[in-house]
Amino acid sequence: MASLELLTPHLSKIKIPSSQQLIYKDECVYSFDNPESETGLYVSLTSFLGFGRNYVEQYFQKTGNAVFLHIFREKKPIPEPEQTGDGPEKKITRLAIGVEGGFDPDCGKPKFTYTDHYNVVVLPGFHTFPWPNDTLPDVVKQSVQGVLEAESPFKIAEMEALQGTWDGEKREVSVHSVSLKQLDNGVKVPPSGWKCDKCDLTNNLWLNLTDGSILCGRRFFDGSGGNDHAVEHYRQTGYPLAVKLGTITADGKGDVYSYAEDDMVEDPYLADHLKHFGINVQQLQKTDKSMVELELELNRRTGEWNTLQESGSDLRPLHGPSLTGLNNLGNSCYINSVVQVLFRMPDFVRRYVEGAPEIFSTFPEDPANDFNVQTAKLGVGLVSGRYSFPGADGAQAGVSAHMFRRVVGRGHPEFTSKRQQDAHEFYLHLLTLIERHSRHRSDPAECLRFAVEERVQCGASQAVRYTARAERHLPLPVPLAAATNAPQLRDYELRRARAEAAGQRLDSSQMVRPQIPFQACLDSFMKEETVEQFFSSAVNKKVTARKITRLATFPDYLLIQLKKFTIKEDWTPAKLDVAVDMPWEVDLGVLRGRGVQAGEALLPDAPPDAPAPVFDEALLAKLLDMGFPVEACKKSLYYTNNSGMEAASNWLMEHMTDWDFDNKFEPPGSQNTGASANATVDEASVEQITSMGFTRTQAARALRATDGDVARALDWIFSHADQLDSEELPTAPVQDRTLGCRDGPEKYKLVAFISHMGTSTMVGHYVCHILHEGRWVIFNDNKVALSENPPKDLGYLYLYERL
Repeated sequence: MASLELLTPHLSKIKIPSSQQLIYKDECVYSFDNPESETGLYVSLTSFLGFGRNYVEQYFQKTGNAVFLHIFREKKPIPEPEQTGDGPEKKITRLAIGVEGGFDPDCGKPKFTYTDHYNVVVLPGFHTFPWPNDTLPDVVKQSVQGVLEAESPFKIAEMEALQGTWDGEKREVSVHSVSLKQLDNGVKVPPSGWKCDKCDLTNNLWLNLTDGSILCGRRFFDGSGGNDHAVEHYRQTGYPLAVKLGTITADGKGDVYSYAEDDMVEDPYLADHLKHFGINVQQLQKTDKSMVELELELNRRTGEWNTLQESGSDLRPLHGPSLTGLNNLGNSCYINSVVQVLFRMPDFVRRYVEGAPEIFSTFPEDPANDFNVQTAKLGVGLVSGRYSFPGADGAQAGVSAHMFRRVVGRGHPEFTSKRQQDAHEFYLHLLTLIERHSRHRSDPAECLRFAVEERVQCGASQAVRYTARAERHLPLPVPLAAATNAPQLRDYELRRARAEAAGQRLDSSQMVRPQIPFQACLDSFMKEETVEQFFSSAVNKKVTARKITRLATFPDYLLIQLKKFTIKEDWTPAKLDVAVDMPWEVDLGVLRGRGVQAGEALLPDAPPDAPAPVFDEALLAKLLDMGFPVEACKKSLYYTNNSGMEAASNWLMEHMTDWDFDNKFEPPGSQNTGASANATVDEASVEQITSMGFTRTQAARALRATDGDVARALDWIFSHADQLDSEELPTAPVQDRTLGCRDGPEKYKLVAFISHMGTSTMVGHYVCHILHEGRWVIFNDNKVALSENPPKDLGYLYLYERL
């Protein structure tokens, strides 16, 4: 044992952790090394940060903090008991991982016993003092004891994940349950023999808890389910709560839906509410499928779940560099799929993997919450292959990106939650964060950035205007009318209707999906649009104009989004279950914009006194109360001439998937060529930005560059830090149709795609397929395997690389 005198010079720097202190004793803040790693984990008794052996010496040299608690976890397998038979297959009844009735992430994995070994270590020299040790100074003993007793941040996150992943039954108490109005109309509900009050359906029936009506539920996307009579009843009456008959149990539980809150909810007074209609819950037993069970059955019936995961194939596990799996931390599959795809692009590897030593060398005070550090840590973990090795059951142990998830989700109400999210929205959010944290460095997302060119032609004068904007994805509509198998679809619908009439259902092998050609998606994107209420500066009045959209530049990598997600008439999210014939290689030259052509007359600049749009404030307030973004609400009122709620809400529903849906509203025809250095800015916006520590000059300049949009102004500040304090302020920017984007040939090959299984973005699961060294590989969270049948026709996001 080392001499205690080695500790004496460092005692003044040793701290005793408070109850609020975060102690990173599960994983290194710069790598995925942990106590189970070959060299264990070193926890600083000053900062309480954890370090692997590769980083602990650098940390000591940078900070002088020399005393650490070394944790090494010994793992020994437990022999499996002999099996006497296969036994019954476990029935999955919940869209959840790690909860009763849900998917068991550890099913089939070998079990282990764990023994932790502790030592106090002093650097340099790695002098060791075994723990427990009564001879150590009191401050050291108290510090170590505090570390051992503290709850790990990861333990908390893991417990939340076990309760949250795919959890289709975690519901909030309805705000209507406490004071629910129930009519004294004499309705008594029999214990059986139910039928919809408006049709002949005898299953998927819902009892309205206000008036006792029994009505059928919604129709599912594959045509099964009900006839929407229950939701129509809510629209007519406003009675908010309904319980699904057949799901009620003797303990007063059941599937309760709140139409007003648009979600499955808990009704703690359900037994009392049912008693009003003569129902004694103690005499009831569950006879119908819950909504989660129906969701599971629907996924399996369509075959999408098994197809996308290639469940029918004997997949060969892979491991090695760029073949590292990511563990699901509670509905984090959308994050896992996006980052796996991003780190297949050289720009991201150069910035965060090859550039990791430079990023880590700064040793920030709080590396666990530093965006660049955690993104580099994730990149190195995925690409290096250091953590990619086969487990005893063939699957990888994978890495758990706890710190990265917390950093990228900070401040975002959805990405901080454990709910399932849209992978496309996360992709855009992550690229915004990368741009924001690329001050004085190259932005790796530039390889995805391209310029979109819009040409608008005035219907009265025939003069034109060209505008350009930068994008990082190409959204393509999915035109169902272009399906090439229309006769087979009609035949399938007839067979499905006959089966339902006979109380039967077709199995997944008989399902027919619309087959949509990729060219039809391109044609739908390129078709000419009609623009109403366009202010023409040529004739100084509003006219009807025509608009076409093309690409002014073509990026190194093009991300295509198929617009599969939509909103149904009852305002619920849904997904188009279609197959799109995405090409392995494609020439997109037809999308190339050519700019101003010879003989075209350009629209003059709009006069400074052009009439500003007027919005009906009462209608605007009502639309905002419905949860729509303010800029989208303005557009809906503008394009419907403030004619009323129905017209405006219908416009919003039709345009929800537009890529500029919530962008700042610019009335069509207004000239947006940039503000001069002396243009006035909104003082409230200036004050909002200066309160964050920026100067008034910086705030004003950023607002002028972004048309007064505060959120865009903040992003502009972070990405133009080197220009903020320059003396020369440019006036109107020079019009450049390429917007500084990279450009090259329009021929591409498919190198990755992300797929979603489930009925909407709010539920289900994501996986991705990536072309790796000439072979397609499936990444299904921590499962990485050679893909035998890449289901490219069922994807959602597609990454194409320039040939």
